This record gives sequence, structure tokens and C-alpha cells, in this order.
Amino acid sequence: MTTTQDPWETLRTSALLGTDRRPLPATALPLADAVDLSDPATALLELAALATVRRRAGALPVPAAGPPGPPAPEDPRPELPDPAARRLAVLLAARTGSGGGTLANLTELLPQWLATARARGLRPPAALIPGLLDAARARSELRSDAVALAGPPGRWLAEQNPDWRFVLRTTTEEPARRQDGPADHRLWHEGLFAERVTHLTLLRRTDPAAGLELLRSTWSTERAEDRLLFLDALQDGLSPADEPFLEAALGDRSKNVRATAAELLSTLPGSALAHRMAERARAAVRLAESGTHLLVTPPAECDAQMQRDGIAPKSPTGRGERAWWFGEVVAAAPLALWPLSTGLTPGQLLALRVGDSIDETSSSWADDLREAWARAAVRQHDADWARALLGPAPAPPARGSGRARTPRATGAPAKLLAVLPPEERAAWTAAFIEVHGLGEAFQLLGACATPWTPPLSTAVVGALARAAASGAYPWSHSGVLGMTERALAPGTAAAVEELAASAAPDSAWAETFARLAGTLRFRAAMLAELAG
Repeated sequence: MTTTQDPWETLRTSALLGTDRRPLPATALPLADAVDLSDPATALLELAALATVRRRAGALPVPAAGPPGPPAPEDPRPELPDPAARRLAVLLAARTGSGGGTLANLTELLPQWLATARARGLRPPAALIPGLLDAARARSELRSDAVALAGPPGRWLAEQNPDWRFVLRTTTEEPARRQDGPADHRLWHEGLFAERVTHLTLLRRTDPAAGLELLRSTWSTERAEDRLLFLDALQDGLSPADEPFLEAALGDRSKNVRATAAELLSTLPGSALAHRMAERARAAVRLAESGTHLLVTPPAECDAQMQRDGIAPKSPTGRGERAWWFGEVVAAAPLALWPLSTGLTPGQLLALRVGDSIDETSSSWADDLREAWARAAVRQHDADWARALLGPAPAPPARGSGRARTPRATGAPAKLLAVLPPEERAAWTAAFIEVHGLGEAFQLLGACATPWTPPLSTAVVGALARAAASGAYPWSHSGVLGMTERALAPGTAAAVEELAASAAPDSAWAETFARLAGTLRFRAAMLAELAG
């Protein structure tokens, strides 16, 4: 008995072997008379397209596997206002491309919409939940907000559709409703690595002791690279209660795990490691008897105790070994050590000359000391030291001086800025932009809370106007322009529209400003709808 081979399987076999080795039995294929067979490769693609349409058009409903399950649970949250629901539909429809026309990329506004709607405790219409889950499936950074917004109906849908199973593994930060139950333990033991990290991070924010105990229960069986990222999650809720676990991690077989444990311990001023680093730092830096300068004596060796405390004997940065050891010791020592041991404020200490203990006229250690203090300020979230290291906000030059006064910011200014309160951070960045423009402001703006404050937004719009007037091209500031779409205060839309109107018609700047103004108007309406 002969059997007729599935035409789809015939096409697939020809595609795998090649049409030169497996010619198409075109006469046996449906719709073959509609295809030009002179080019076998092209004919294969056309036949596959026709077969695909035929298979889909002829598909029959799959029989139910059993009796219908329970309906979706009720969601007691108030539903989105109609205008906000329509806005969500627009954002979801645009997620595969840019807004086009007078709008910038709408997909960049979806995270802000989701976070705002979630904060207001609203629920989307049921008809939009599938699109919301599809968007979250494509972009993992949306998942926490999208799953929380979808609520119980979203989880019910995820049980019916394998494509949305990520919903069942996504932990949302809802402290009032979270419970440390069997489902949470199953996620920790059976979930994907990223899901486990997220679960541990959120648990640490609500119950640090429970998070530590969960990590301790599987620590010995985790891979070294996984242990490293799990340790990072302990930053949330870090306290002296974590010290015994971290002190034990100093003996880990992975040097990266040891270094991370040491860094976490150095942020606990009362930890044994912080005291050990303080003793080493005292020996490395002291105030000269005259009180006019600091003397540096870098470590002569990296002994076994220093290595156990996370200091690598070989510099991974290419710096000299003694400079490397010195920087690691000072960066890990409590910053409170220096005012207590010298009686000087951070600003006064930074103003002192730095000399070598052997050659006091040498200032070769000044940059190393300041850079280590900057790392310590970021690590210990010390605003006083960050403020002193950044220096005062930039100021325009005095009349006749010719140059702007620029503070000496040591280390990474954006990281130091992130230590300061949001309002102060924005004010410092606005002053910097007014003096220096946008050329070096991208990372500083990234450190500022969004949406930007009105003064910072005004400074950015002014700098964009100066850039346009100088003849620069918009793409030279593409990074900042991308940030303005989602971070610029919507109240600046009128000023941006004026820039669009004053730019040369059909110029790149005219189009850029028009798109930005349209996006700002869109954001303003979006937020107003959610507020209403």
C-alpha cells in the first residue's frame, strides 16, 4: 500500500537537502501550477508561502483537553479611565516600531505609563491584557510592572497560554500581599536564574533575614558565577546581621565572590573587616606634624590577611602593585576615620597637599588618594564626602577672567552625584550644563531622577538651543535627545515648540524639535489621563 507524503514535509526535506539534491515533485504539490518552476530555489519559497496559507486557512479548532476550568478571578481595582485605556492601546500597538510623524519612539514611553498606572492602583480593560503580556514577554524590563498591572486576570491567562508562563514566575514587589509560602520556595529552587535573583532581591527589601536564610540554604550548591550575583542582591537591606555570612564568604574559593563580600563588609562601618581596613589605612596615610600636608606610605606587600579581605595581590588594572594595594585599602576604610583622626573636615582634607613619606616634596600619591576616597564615598553613600569631592557647582566665568570655573571632581562625577539628594543632584547638573553644555553631560543626566526638575529641564532646553545655533548636528547629541523624550519635564513643550518654529524650515533641528515637542505633549496628556 502506498501512502501520500505530506506536501509540507516534502518541502521541508527539499529545503534541508537543497533543491539541487532533492528536486521538487511539483506536480504532487497543491497550487504548483501557480508557481514558476524555472528557478527551483525561488519556487521552493513560493510553494512554502502558499502551503503556509493553506495550512492556516484549513486549521480546525483543537478539541478541549477536559472540562473548562474555573473562570478568571475578579480584580477589585478600579478600571483605567477610558482615555488612559485608549492611550495604552496606542502604546501597545507602537511597541514594534517608532511613533513616526511628530512623535518620537513611543516604546520608550511604555515603561513610564506602566509604572504610573501601577502606582495609582488601576487595572487595564480585559481586552488589553493579552497585548500587555505580549509586550512584557518581548521586553523583560517591563515584566514586573506589566504583571502587577495585569493582576489576577493576567495570571489566569498565563495558565492557559504557554507563551505567557513567565507571568507565573515573575515576582512583583507588593509587600502588603506577599507571603513567604510554598510558591516562593518553589520559585527559588526551580526558577530560572534571573527569576531567582529577582525573587531574592525583592525578599531582601521586605524581609532581609528571610532573604539571607533562603540564600544560606542553597549557598554551598550554587555555581561561583551565581553566588557572585546573589551576593549583589544582599545590598538591599544590608545590616550587621549579614556580617557573619559575609565574613565566611571571605574564604570562598572564587576570588570574585571574596572581593564582593569584602566590598559589602566595607560598607558596614562597624564590621570587623572595616576595622582591619581602618588600621591599614592609618598606617598608609597620616597627617604631617606641621598639619599642612598628608604623608603617604603605601603597603609594602599584600599579605595573606589582605588577600582574604578581598585585595588581589596582582593589579587587574595595570597600575603599580603598591598603588593598587593602597587604593584598595583606602577605598575600603570607613570615611569617618579621617575626620576623627585628624580633626579636619572632608573639604579641609582634600585641600591639603599630599606627599610621599620618604620624599615629602613628591605629590605622586595625590590622585590615588582622592580616587580612593571617591570610591569610598560612593560605596558608603557618604553625601558629605561626595559633595566635597565634586566641589561647588560650576559657575560662569567672572567678567574678564575668560574661562569658566570648573570644580575638580575626582573619580566618576556621575557616581558621586548619585549619592546626593535628588534636588541637589539636579541643581548641580543644571549648573554644569549651563556652563559646559551637553558634550559631557550624558552620564550626569543619567544620574538624575526622572522626570527632571523644571530648572534642569530648562537648562537642557537652553543647551539644545545653543547647540542648534552653533551649527552642530542633532545626532551629535543623540544620547541626550533620547533621554529628553522620557525625562524632560512636559512643561517645557512650549519652549521646544518655539525652537522648532525658529529653526530653519525642513532642517534636521526643526524636525528634531518638532518630534520632541510632540512627545512632550503626548506625555503630558498621558500622565493627565492617568491622574484623572
